[in-house]
Amino acid sequence: MILCPQSTEHPRGKQCQRLQVAKMSTNDKERTPQLLFVKALASRGRLEAITQQMGYHPQYLDSFLRMQHYLLHMDGPLPFDCRHYIAIMAAARHRCRYLVNLHVLQFLRVGGDPKWLRGLDCIPPKLRKLSEINKILAHRPWLIGKEHIEKLLKISEQSWSLAELVHAVVLLAHYHALASFAFGCGCEQDVGPEGRGLLKLTVPGSLCFCEVGNGCSQDLLHLNRKRSLDSCVELESLRERIHRLQVESETREEMRLPEREEGLDGEILGPADLSCYVQDPDFGYQDFAQRDENQTQIFRVQDYSWEDHGFSLVNRLYSDIGYLLDEKFRKVDGLQSCAMAKRQGCDHATFKRGIWNYIHCMFGIRYDDYDYAEVNHLLERILKLYIKTVTCSPEKMNPEMFERFWKQFKHSEKVHMNLLILEARLQAELLYALRAITHYMVS
Repeated sequence: MILCPQSTEHPRGKQCQRLQVAKMSTNDKERTPQLLFVKALASRGRLEAITQQMGYHPQYLDSFLRMQHYLLHMDGPLPFDCRHYIAIMAAARHRCRYLVNLHVLQFLRVGGDPKWLRGLDCIPPKLRKLSEINKILAHRPWLIGKEHIEKLLKISEQSWSLAELVHAVVLLAHYHALASFAFGCGCEQDVGPEGRGLLKLTVPGSLCFCEVGNGCSQDLLHLNRKRSLDSCVELESLRERIHRLQVESETREEMRLPEREEGLDGEILGPADLSCYVQDPDFGYQDFAQRDENQTQIFRVQDYSWEDHGFSLVNRLYSDIGYLLDEKFRKVDGLQSCAMAKRQGCDHATFKRGIWNYIHCMFGIRYDDYDYAEVNHLLERILKLYIKTVTCSPEKMNPEMFERFWKQFKHSEKVHMNLLILEARLQAELLYALRAITHYMVS
């Protein structure tokens, strides 16, 4: 089992001093979604729909924001414009316009060449060479082998370094998994300008301190029914700050974006057809059981695991990202899902392990110490269908499937389920890619 224990101490000891991650105080642990929303607004100038959805689980949201900020905005092997373009390539594999539009804007803001937004034919050959591994990782990661790594690292003017490739692989896996989350939570159903989901700023907690009937759970927001008037005043101040930041951000964008439109013939959000960012658009998920058994064997976790192999490799080649990824895996494992587990007649740990192992099984990853007969017992057919669709083919999600499945669950439980899908899929892709890199290094 790869899920990490719910321990307050990191299992790998103290993190690198360069991260300077201090232990969370009691107040930090009780940080409300509103404060995290303000933090996201201050750093990115917008409150994205995905951030709002993850706000139902603020402990996880905090680690997610820190990892994504490090991946996109801190020092690393790849230039900033390439990072956002790789995010575009990854999201386009699943036709996730929400994420594509979001990173088109970010790409332009960091000085990216507008011509690149015309498609893969207009980008540097070095970046275009990443299309093959993007395609395979997104749909059939078990096909990744050392030959794909060798092709990218082969000495030439367009070759990648190991550090650059690891950075790119983490970006690809992250945005493939994030596309699943976006479709699974409905962020893609109503996409407005700039890739923003058309969600009102009422999720979660924008009214919770003062209004009981807004549907947010007390477990989520750690509410106390005896909040004083001071809490209401503090909330009003937070509301005003969020509104002010949004207005200031929109004003800045109105003043700045027209300058970028010149090179795009007015189409700031790029082409309507996302296939220009995709190589071999007909390539998609295939059941692992239908693979060519002579070419692909089952991935056994006892032979290559995140804890024993993947973590150390990714952390060595892309400093500190391993700690941040590992923290996210631990945070999602620490989330409680008592209501969903009770509905299935089991404890939450057993339920989560069944979901995690089922997702990994779809990608050919097996645990020798797990009885897979439990999956059929724990997960109803409609739940398995939902998980498989969101994990493997999120672009096939539709409003009918979305509404049909989630009628019996609270919104926070829906988000929790999709966080499990996000992290399990992310780890599966990373395991295959990092194993291929390991095989290349030792060959």
